[in-house]
Amino acid sequence: MNASSRKVLAASCKQACRSLKIGSRGIYCGVARQANVTLDNINENVIKLEYAVRGPLVIRAGEIERELKVNNGSSRPFASVTRANIGDCHAMGQKPLTFLRQVLACATDNDLLNGPYPGDVKARAKELLEYCGGQSVGSYSDSAGVEIIRKHSADYITARDGVDSDWQNIVLTTGASEGIRAVLSLVNTTSTDDKPSGVMIPIPQYPLYSATISEYGMHPINYYLDESNQWSLNTDELKRSIDKARDKCVPKVLVIINPGNPTGSVLTRQNIEDIIKFAKNENLLIIADEVYQHNIWDGEFFSFKKVMHDLKIEIELASVMSASKGYMGECGLRGGYCELVNFDPAVKQMFLKMLSARLCSSVLGQIALDCIVKPPQKGEESYDLYEKEKSEVLSALKYRAQLVADTFNSIPGISSNKVAGAMYAFPKIDIPRKAVKKAAEMKQAPDFYYAMQLLESTGICIVPGSGFGQLPGTYHFRTTILPQNDKLEQMMKVFKDFHTRFVQQHS
Repeated sequence: MNASSRKVLAASCKQACRSLKIGSRGIYCGVARQANVTLDNINENVIKLEYAVRGPLVIRAGEIERELKVNNGSSRPFASVTRANIGDCHAMGQKPLTFLRQVLACATDNDLLNGPYPGDVKARAKELLEYCGGQSVGSYSDSAGVEIIRKHSADYITARDGVDSDWQNIVLTTGASEGIRAVLSLVNTTSTDDKPSGVMIPIPQYPLYSATISEYGMHPINYYLDESNQWSLNTDELKRSIDKARDKCVPKVLVIINPGNPTGSVLTRQNIEDIIKFAKNENLLIIADEVYQHNIWDGEFFSFKKVMHDLKIEIELASVMSASKGYMGECGLRGGYCELVNFDPAVKQMFLKMLSARLCSSVLGQIALDCIVKPPQKGEESYDLYEKEKSEVLSALKYRAQLVADTFNSIPGISSNKVAGAMYAFPKIDIPRKAVKKAAEMKQAPDFYYAMQLLESTGICIVPGSGFGQLPGTYHFRTTILPQNDKLEQMMKVFKDFHTRFVQQHS
């Protein structure tokens, strides 16, 4: 951001502050005070940071929700806001897994260990508490996480891939996001000729990456996914993007999101093999964002670790998993892991030292993750219910994935690839020229204008494609497939009607 842009942004922020009686001299209380921290001297990387999933549309959605509440839903042609902007499963009506919540309850309230809960629930809670400091979830764990949960995570990976996993290479994190940010922080350096570290990210991408790259002062190396081929990844495109970026940065990291967010794609094994060979040739660390590995509706999930092992290629890999997605949806508990593969032992020690500064991730989040990586086994008391609940969630999501893609493809002017995995669709929309002109007059991106009109007239909150990145001249949006079946069916009908009206109004 240049000086002129900073001044424009600072002026707009100061104007907003004045409307709240807040200024560079501090909170208004009748006596002026000169602030030490202002928009002119804070970290400019924070000013550049953007996170579209929780951006202006979401803020406006909150305002509309409050308006509806005050007016008992009578002020709009809709009764409620549909939050299709973020992958928050439980917020959209998904029920928690009984086993997971019972283990958490027993671990939190130890009196329940003498209560009527199933025997395997109480046994799991007791086992985990034995590894917690003071046998309490209120104690810190080791910085890398509770040892037994790290071991269970390693067992999970070994069973998944048929490749041994060393528990000492696994750290438990505050959701997958913390692991990703920590790895990027680890490799974030400036070269002798003042070039920043470069991070290759897919376009469209999950805004966590662009936001973190901005915050850390790193350089984004954008590579475009192939929408014409189910959002696959072309290594020629990888080569084009990295070669173009070399004069601006030192490329260090290749980020892969599989299954894809926001695209809903699932990479083929051949695609993954090509990516690994490219990373090997270019000396890149791979961050494999694999948090949706249980959300496969078409195709098959192959972990990067498994494919790399089969290819007998050894490069650094950081693979992340989370309890927030899959069939679990425990976003608020913030449990995740990061497995470091082929890292130099000395570098791994530095990574662990860095994590120690944040003490540890939430012990409750760690326990939630444990219930996922080590679910009830056949013959145990909770097994049948667990499998039933898991199957129902995954079956419903698969139905919705098909429903969303089919509906969008039935609407003239909208086209969608199949939602093969994850929890999102990322359809392309044709926006009439009149609407593009109107958006320009309002100083808005055309897809943002489209999304705002949708929100104001229907209460459906989505995220415009410009928040994730897209090929110039194309327009998209991301929607989740998380509303419960009846609500999603109604949402699709409303969406179809809206798009028809929007096109008519702007033609």
